Formats: sequence, C-alpha cells, structure tokens
Amino acid sequence: MQGPIEAVVIPRAHDIGGFEVRRALPSKARQMIGPFIFWDQIGPGEFLTGRGLDVRPHPHIGLATVTYLFDGSILHRDSLGTEQSITPGDVNWMTAGRGIAHSERTATGLRSHSNRLFGIQSWVALPRDAEEAEPDFAHHAGATLPVLEDGGVRLRLIAGDGWGLRAPVVARSALFYADVVLAPGAAVPLPDRHEERAAYVLDGEAVMAGDRFGPGRMLVFRAGDRLAVQAGAAGARILLLGGAVMDGPRHLFWNFVSSRPERIEQAKADWRAGRFGAVPGDDQEFIPLPG
Repeated sequence: MQGPIEAVVIPRAHDIGGFEVRRALPSKARQMIGPFIFWDQIGPGEFLTGRGLDVRPHPHIGLATVTYLFDGSILHRDSLGTEQSITPGDVNWMTAGRGIAHSERTATGLRSHSNRLFGIQSWVALPRDAEEAEPDFAHHAGATLPVLEDGGVRLRLIAGDGWGLRAPVVARSALFYADVVLAPGAAVPLPDRHEERAAYVLDGEAVMAGDRFGPGRMLVFRAGDRLAVQAGAAGARILLLGGAVMDGPRHLFWNFVSSRPERIEQAKADWRAGRFGAVPGDDQEFIPLPG
C-alpha cells in the first residue's frame, strides 16, 4: 500500500463469554503496534434479560490488560481480591506481570433486564525488565482522564502521553492511547515522537490521503511521517494508539505473552496445576488451558 498507510487491518470475529468480538491485533499484517499486542472490539450488542457477559476466571502473564467501554458495564474480579465495576469512560488497567487470574462478567443485578455492551479491550506487552513484575490493578474514573477540546476535536487521553497531555494511568513503556471524536471535516494530528502509530475507526469515516475508511478498520501508519486523521462528512469517532518499538519479539499463546518461549510453557504448567491464585467471589469455575 502506498502513501502514509502501511497496512489496513480488518478484524476477525470470534466468541468471548457468549458475545461476539472482533480482533484486530495480532494480525497477519502486524503483531504489535508499539506495545499493543492485542485489540478486541466488544460489541456493540445487547444481552437479553437473564443473560450477560461471562468470561470465567483465566490467567495472564507478561502483559497489562486495558478495558475501556462506550456502553454498558463489566464487573472485574481478580486473584488480588479486586472487585471493580467499569462503566463508560473509565479505564481498568490490570498488570499481570509474573501472573494473575481474573474474570469479567455482567453483574447479577443487571441481568434482571436487557443491557448493552460496547467497548475495547487491549493488551499491552510489558518490557522485558517488567515481565515478572508484581501483579497490580488500577481503576481510573473517566473524570480523571485529561481532555483536549479544540475546534471540532474532542480528545480524551486514555493512557500514556501526547498532545501536551499525560494520563494518570501508569504504563511501563512509552505509548499513547486516545479516544477522539471529530466533527465533520475536522482533523487530529498523530504524535510524531512515537515510532509506531495506528488509528482504529469506531464510528463514521476517516479520511487519509484521499482514501476513506469506515468503522472496524485499523489503519497502521508508516513511521516518521507527520500525519493527521480527518473525519468524513458525517464526523467520526477514532481511537489512536501506538508507542515505541518493543525491546524484541514476543511469544503469544492464549492469554500469555513473554519474550521467552520457556516462560510460556511454565505458565501453561502453572495453570494446569492450579498454581495461579483463585479469584475471590468467582472461584467455582475456570477456563481450562486450550488444547
């Protein structure tokens, strides 16, 4: 592909806890964008009365999970004893490090009526010197995230730094992650100090070098160019993400990420043997190791 765009990633659909999601990363075109190694669009969709999201307890190592919603609510529980509901605009940032288990469900009280769910869950690979860090969980309410409004641009910085802003979320590597709403024809520049950059079109239409891209497309940009993403005639909502090139390749199996393949094998053995901690309040079932 010519011009500023290196690749266009079309997500593939799969099921998670009885709900369809669309995965853009990893893909054949790119495994990572900066430290972002996983990108799932959850919904938009609706659960009928009595039903909800049910992602049973499962493990992670070597990464941080980042959950950000546009609609609905998810109840997070983990093996640290955390129990935290996330609602639109908030950020749940869970650092797995040497190992954590967690579950994600629709709270019991919300199942008495139908409810919608729409959001993004991404994973950020940890740098080598933090892969075995102590697990941690942080919740940041939407009101604490910095916002920039300029003409037809409204930008909320979810994590990292850019556009003169810094988010309260503590990240282990240089990155940016922003939720941008653009009025018709408005444009937002991409941070040029980050080597790897991408845009995910959530709603409306993005325009780059005369080409138009609708929802559900991840645009991966060439390094070094000064670029701006413009909205089409109906406006757009776009997520911008990226960061520094990772300090070496990563191995990925199921929910495990590591720079060392033998560490993945150890994590498999630990989950089979029950050596990850239980999830308080949700310890009656779990997702078995695939295969």
